[in-house]
Amino acid sequence: MSTTATTRGPMSTTRKLALGAGLFYIATFVFSIPTLGMTDTFVHNANFVHGAGSASGVQWAALFDMLTGLTGIGTAVMVYPVIKRYGRTNAIGFVASRTLEAAILAVSAISLLSAYTLRQDLGATTTAGLGTTAAALVAVHKWTFLFGPGVMATINALCFATVLRRTGLVPRVIPTIGLVGAPLLALSCIVTIFGGWSQTSSIAMLCTLPIAAWEMSVGVYMTFKGFKTPTVVDITDSIDNVNRSVDDVYA
Repeated sequence: MSTTATTRGPMSTTRKLALGAGLFYIATFVFSIPTLGMTDTFVHNANFVHGAGSASGVQWAALFDMLTGLTGIGTAVMVYPVIKRYGRTNAIGFVASRTLEAAILAVSAISLLSAYTLRQDLGATTTAGLGTTAAALVAVHKWTFLFGPGVMATINALCFATVLRRTGLVPRVIPTIGLVGAPLLALSCIVTIFGGWSQTSSIAMLCTLPIAAWEMSVGVYMTFKGFKTPTVVDITDSIDNVNRSVDDVYA
């Protein structure tokens, strides 16, 4: 009895890009969520620079901030070749916003390591100036947390989710969650800036949930399913075909 072996064909380039983007999206969650607990001693302990509490979490939080920023850039780089076919401006905007978010997270990491350096070199000093400097670094860290994972997340969603919603590359309910969550998070960030509520308050966290759900769901879908067949015409390819036809005529 003869048997015919069935082999799975090679993974397409688009599928590889979707897989990479999905894994990078998941990695942003893996690296970003633990930092809240890691920085608790630094943020809520005025005597941190004087040696109070553990400093190991601050070092790890700085590293995780950098990794979150880099994996965020990875998501945009992976999907850029795909979504530029359907919205070049959105694709460029997504890469730019992810890069700016990474830069803000780098500032956050630098503020953490600066506080750690003060603790190691001047921790025994009890001058008022040292406490003021430490408080300033805490303020920088808090604002980067608002503008990085907060404000920039809304821009990311508007750039990326808009293309996905229009093309149907993923189930439309996924980008819809992002497009609904973006204005909610933007409003929450604005209220926080003007002192309406804390960025870690219950209502602020509630406004963050839709964006978090959008990013996790699109990451998981791209990882395990990839992109669906788009429901719009690939405008870029169509223009290229027309240009080639014109060149053939005048050749």
